Amino acid sequence: MAASYSIILLGCDNNLCLGDHLDDSFESLLVNDEEGCLQALSDNRYQLVLADMTCSSIPVLELCQKIKASFDIPVIFVSSDDNNEERLAAYDCGADDYLSIDDLKTELHGRLERIIINKIANDQLKMQLAQANEMAFIAMSDTSDLGVNIQFLLDVNRCSNIDELGMRLFQALKSYGISCSLQLRSQFSVKNMEVNGMAKSLESKLLSEMKDQGRYVDFGHRSVMNYESVSLLVKNMPIEDEKKYGAIKDNVFSLLQGTDARIQALDTLESLALEKNLVRSLTIKMKDLMSSVDESYQGVMKDIASVVEDMADNIEASMQYLGMDEAQEKSLQTTIEKAISNTNKIFNDGLSLDKDLHQFLVHIDTLFKTDKINPAQLKKIIESLEKLA
Repeated sequence: MAASYSIILLGCDNNLCLGDHLDDSFESLLVNDEEGCLQALSDNRYQLVLADMTCSSIPVLELCQKIKASFDIPVIFVSSDDNNEERLAAYDCGADDYLSIDDLKTELHGRLERIIINKIANDQLKMQLAQANEMAFIAMSDTSDLGVNIQFLLDVNRCSNIDELGMRLFQALKSYGISCSLQLRSQFSVKNMEVNGMAKSLESKLLSEMKDQGRYVDFGHRSVMNYESVSLLVKNMPIEDEKKYGAIKDNVFSLLQGTDARIQALDTLESLALEKNLVRSLTIKMKDLMSSVDESYQGVMKDIASVVEDMADNIEASMQYLGMDEAQEKSLQTTIEKAISNTNKIFNDGLSLDKDLHQFLVHIDTLFKTDKINPAQLKKIIESLEKLA
């Protein structure tokens, strides 16, 4: 089978033996020094660099920075250890992903293929979005920071889902000239986003690990900003310009607050929709149950009334054989008539209650057939409940 991807293995044969973990879908070139790696990349035929961090003879962190500065190609580090300090060091030098030795056995193929495919998709999206981004930048270039934030807060209320909310935030952040990764956490899902829409594993994991580490987490030219359900990784903070650095932190934080408020609103809308569907489903089930109960109830009441009437007829027919005087017969006749009357009253009360409950269920069903709540229907439901009380 012909190889689908071409990659460079940067490392030593006697360390992690990266080539042993690749299948036939990868064509690999092993290089064990900086010069060989850069020379191979200049051919423009390789799609990814897989670097062994345990190879002490190669300064892989520094080499990664050089690769990123000269070539638009993903770099993945593989280490025998898995700790946050090393992960941050890998990310700080520009790595696209970080794998532990355990990941080689289970995830290597999938992670490599995903990053290569993402790279291809990202290149296509960049071309398609270039014109739109340029127009957006021109439109916002003459707008003050305050104006950008106000416009965002006005626009954000029209967002109907998390994806649209994230893209509007990226559009506002563009005016500050910063490159960002974003994580939005609702009650129903966690959304990791890049400006081109393709989430990256390393950034996503970093934001998840630092979401509870405080409002600001700074490391080098990068800062993680957290506010409730929103985390933002800024990759190019202007640390050399103290005034601009502070302005970005202050102004961007207000954008995060507005984003969090909209997430809470969307969660509320989603919860209300679920509750509405639940109530409607329960109403339908209740109607079906009440129809069955109503049929059984009316049958039972009719049977009881029939039994009482038959009993009364039998007693009346037997009275002449009981040797009772006229007063006793009259007293017994009155008792029988009262029993029949009470039975009929119970039966009629049951019919009335059944009618009120049926009317209540009709109002409930009508109310939940439309997306908008009708105040008149709500009033009828309240009145129906009062009748049932």
